[in-house]
Amino acid sequence: MLPIRDENPSGTFPLVGLAIIGANVAVFALEASLEGEALEGFVASFGLVPARVWRIGRGPGGAGGALLPFLTAMFLHGGLLHLLSNMWFLWIFGDNIEDRLGHLGFLVFYLVCGVAASLTHVLLVGPGSTVPMVGASGAIAGVLGAYFMCFPRARVVTVIPFFIFLHFVRFPAWFFLFVWLTGQVLGALAAEPGTPGIAWFAHIGGFAVGAFLALFWPRCEHSRQTKYSAYPDAWRERWGG
Repeated sequence: MLPIRDENPSGTFPLVGLAIIGANVAVFALEASLEGEALEGFVASFGLVPARVWRIGRGPGGAGGALLPFLTAMFLHGGLLHLLSNMWFLWIFGDNIEDRLGHLGFLVFYLVCGVAASLTHVLLVGPGSTVPMVGASGAIAGVLGAYFMCFPRARVVTVIPFFIFLHFVRFPAWFFLFVWLTGQVLGALAAEPGTPGIAWFAHIGGFAVGAFLALFWPRCEHSRQTKYSAYPDAWRERWGG
């Protein structure tokens, strides 16, 4: 299932979301300009290597070399499709969370979820993994977790391929994101820890942290972007709209 858009208009311009997308595109352009050993060295230096974190202070670059990638890794990507898919999810779901938290609050939330996702990956794959983890998907998973908690009944227009045909279906956000999360859990169960591939644990950890933090936001669904357009009159009356 590929989301096309959500029917949950935002009340503010997603300034930080666009800035994050721009930063990711700029870093990917830098990656694309590198080849061979230069590219490998760049990814090894700024990607998150679990083994390096576990021996913090004893490897090259000291503690800084082990901890800095918790931030930098979320701006690197393993390929164009990896970049596009992550930025597309951020574009669809991030604007409502930015509207909910404000620009600065959203930036802090995004980075916290990204760091938490990376920490989950490091703890669960163990000290034996020397494969660099890159990508914004852990931080974006946090955005999805918050969206799951705040706007479960918002509609997500989704395209489902069926042989040579494309079907467009409007799913409630809670269902779409539940299916997405189930896919991450199944992927984590099937994957061999420490081997190259998708960082399933980072996705799960980021989603869980985003959903947990959203528990402390008052009346998530009672916000200006959903109050008048996404729900029926009975729902608005329930919340005093």
